[in-house]
Amino acid sequence: MTLPDTAANAAGADRTFQVDLRGLVDLLSHHLYSSPRVYLRELLQNAVDALTARHALDPAAPADALGIRLYADGSVVRVEDDGVGLTEADVHTFLATIGRSSKRAERIAEQRGDFIGQFGIGLLSCFLVADEIHVLSRSARTPDAPAVEWRGRGDGSYTVRTLPASARPRPGTTVTLTPRADAGEWTRPTQVHALARHFGSLLRHPVTFDDGTGGTGGWGGPGGPGASVNPEPAPWARTYPTPGARSRALAAYGQEVFGFTPLDTIELDLPAVGLKGIACVLPETVPAGRRHGHRVHVKGMLLSEQAEEILPEWAFFVRCVVDAESLRPTASRESLYEDDTLAAVRDALAERLRAWIARAAASDPDLLARFLQAHHLAVKSLAVHDDEILRMLLPWLPFETTDGHTTLDEFARTHRTVLVTSSVEEFRQVAAIASAAGLGVVNGGYTYDRELVHRLPEIRPEATVADLDPATLTAHLDPVDRETELAAAAYLARARDALAVFDCDVALRTFQPASAPALLVDSREARHERTRSQLAREQQGGVWGDILGALRQEAPRAQLILNQLNPLVRAAVAIDEPELARTSAEALYGQAAMLSRRPLRPAESSLINRSFLDLLAHALRKDS
Repeated sequence: MTLPDTAANAAGADRTFQVDLRGLVDLLSHHLYSSPRVYLRELLQNAVDALTARHALDPAAPADALGIRLYADGSVVRVEDDGVGLTEADVHTFLATIGRSSKRAERIAEQRGDFIGQFGIGLLSCFLVADEIHVLSRSARTPDAPAVEWRGRGDGSYTVRTLPASARPRPGTTVTLTPRADAGEWTRPTQVHALARHFGSLLRHPVTFDDGTGGTGGWGGPGGPGASVNPEPAPWARTYPTPGARSRALAAYGQEVFGFTPLDTIELDLPAVGLKGIACVLPETVPAGRRHGHRVHVKGMLLSEQAEEILPEWAFFVRCVVDAESLRPTASRESLYEDDTLAAVRDALAERLRAWIARAAASDPDLLARFLQAHHLAVKSLAVHDDEILRMLLPWLPFETTDGHTTLDEFARTHRTVLVTSSVEEFRQVAAIASAAGLGVVNGGYTYDRELVHRLPEIRPEATVADLDPATLTAHLDPVDRETELAAAAYLARARDALAVFDCDVALRTFQPASAPALLVDSREARHERTRSQLAREQQGGVWGDILGALRQEAPRAQLILNQLNPLVRAAVAIDEPELARTSAEALYGQAAMLSRRPLRPAESSLINRSFLDLLAHALRKDS
């Protein structure tokens, strides 16, 4: 832009902004657009919007009579359309003013919802790959309108001139770019064709490509029809002879787009917002919480391949490709604007996924089994908040139990009382012992599992669910006879003294399997309470110590239960040597702690190492 005149520079006079176009383009390339490749999408979008306006001007014109033609031979990139075109006044108003769009003009404001673009800065994206933009246009609104030429340059200057109508015999617009030397990656013919297919494969207007070799002449030109960029409509818009053929075609399209064979395809149709598409169910398990990107087209133009916001977080078992009429793109047209419409679409699509799960549960048990095998975590996350899904699928969801991985329905038939642990480590501590004792325990330590197991009586009223606590388990362990307990009293006293540092009691019981020498019963809550009590003692007298003291409760103790049926334990309780008895008790504690698979405290790791070395030294002394 030029500097204001002298009068405008007078004190207090209004001034106009000066725009560094190169700096503005750099800003767009680094902060608005994700890649220079978007220049072709913006040109296609402008052409599609021009065709939309042309059809509004002439509704009787056949849809396939007006199209878009691309040309790229390595030296130029050209996009030509049969759209509404521009008058000289339009060119001065809309191409010479940064940020203004002809689509904001009052005369077509009522049609704005029919356009893909909403922001009027798309043409600037061409400066990402070229230093000059040449536009030749002829308006369809005036029968004998002249052609208008506009040349814009990267330094911010431009020229406009009027040409005879013969310069462009048909209404429409042609945009020609002369690529910079460093833009070859995005403007060579194969790349232009690939980008056109990428962005425009679902466009409703015919789009063709010519690479200048003569084999594929311009659309409708002397070289014959060009290579079609979008030869077929979207697969969900086609007709098929049978429902099976339709399902196979949609699955094949999903495989082509996403690179995997879907477990199933879910057809999506929301007439209120003009949305159609498919959701492809992933055939393999995905990590919990990982949200896949979805391909979203707006009026046929690809908007984003990573639109996470189109589905709720729990729906990470599908990937979608959709085409919508009413979704609103952001300024970069690479994601969706979060508004009430998008929220309603997200809720409606979530309902479609729920309906698919319900149909599979009601009519296709094989599909449901394969789905749950791969995506039970996603269904569990949904069942926590969705009572309908909970009623349908909770009995069929797999859980880790003392009977192995099984469904709650099967597990509840065997165990009328279902016990559930609050952590994975607690389950691992008691699983073998509880199984041998005939207790039915479910691992409730995984995400959602404990909450879901407690809701089992809502579905199976005859089932009883309770949290597993140490008292429940120890009540199922058989006590030893009085003579055996008296004979082991001295050893048990030394063992309690050795393990007092861990707030651990020691008891002697009999339980299966006999191969298990000891069981460490200790909950996470108990360990936290003991840690808090210890901190309170260490901080006694300070503010923090007073706070912890106010929360003080009777700290529950861990319990090391020795198995009298185990030969090693029977030998240990008969030890007379005090130091060896102490060392053996420490070794049994360490082994039980490791079998619990919980993180070891530093003192426990030190105890395990020390007891091993002491026992090794004792064995060597005995041999010598």
